[in-house]
Amino acid sequence: MNKSMLVGAVLGAVGVTAGGAVATYSLMGGSEYAEVLAVQPVKETIKTPRQVCEDVTVTRQKPVQDQHQIAGTAIGAVVGGLLGNQVGGGSGKKIATVAGAVGGGYAGNKVQENMQAGDTYTTTENRCRTVTDTSEKVVGYDVKYQLDGEEGRVRMDNDPGSRIPAKDGQLVLVDAAE
Repeated sequence: MNKSMLVGAVLGAVGVTAGGAVATYSLMGGSEYAEVLAVQPVKETIKTPRQVCEDVTVTRQKPVQDQHQIAGTAIGAVVGGLLGNQVGGGSGKKIATVAGAVGGGYAGNKVQENMQAGDTYTTTENRCRTVTDTSEKVVGYDVKYQLDGEEGRVRMDNDPGSRIPAKDGQLVLVDAAE
């Protein structure tokens, strides 16, 4: 046997063996892994309500003892009547006394009303309100992959990395430990 014939036979045997391996590989299901082309996290917004409380300084009006300002009206009427009595003479004195009493009563009423409105106290109150905190949680991953020359998409619970196990032309998405 000459040298070129021997080289040809060896190359032929290698070719047949390689062809058989490729054919067997194709028959056995193709690639063992799918190549990951892109991974996109799928997020869900979570809203969590919570209470926020703070101390607030509050000014309040003290309780009014004399709601109708009777004391102020009475004192004002007496003082106004006395002052009106000092003016004029005869029947004019009576009219001035009555007018002084009416005007003094009104003035006394308003003075007491203003004094009561300004009679306040300060206290601290704890006030609460509900606020909502928002956060995002990854709930899965949309994965674009290529397996045996064809592209596909799948949603997975975790990031698969650069490749996904495959068997018989199908992705293996369940862990062997489960």
